[in-house]
Amino acid sequence: MRVIRLVLVLAALAFALSCAGPNTAAAPDGAGFWRGLAHGFIAPVTFVISLFREDVSLYEIRNNGGFYDAGFMIGVGCWGGGGAAASRRRRSHERSSSKLKPPSPA
Repeated sequence: MRVIRLVLVLAALAFALSCAGPNTAAAPDGAGFWRGLAHGFIAPVTFVISLFREDVSLYEIRNNGGFYDAGFMIGVGCWGGGGAAASRRRRSHERSSSKLKPPSPA
């Protein structure tokens, strides 16, 4: 058990150390929220194209910081529903299955 915990801690540490640093190309006149939203929405298509072409990148480097990031994440979240759709399905399934249970003899 200790070995597994140690491996998980080392993996988490390696993951944290591999995070990108600050964006030195960020500028106030760079891409903003709306462009980030558009880039996030087309991200799956852009990813496939970027596998075959070097001049296409997934993320705009010259952006204005947090607002672009927020738009990008909202745009990417549109593809998966943000997990809300799966949660809604599970809850409705639980409700319907609880209605079908026969009453317990008392």
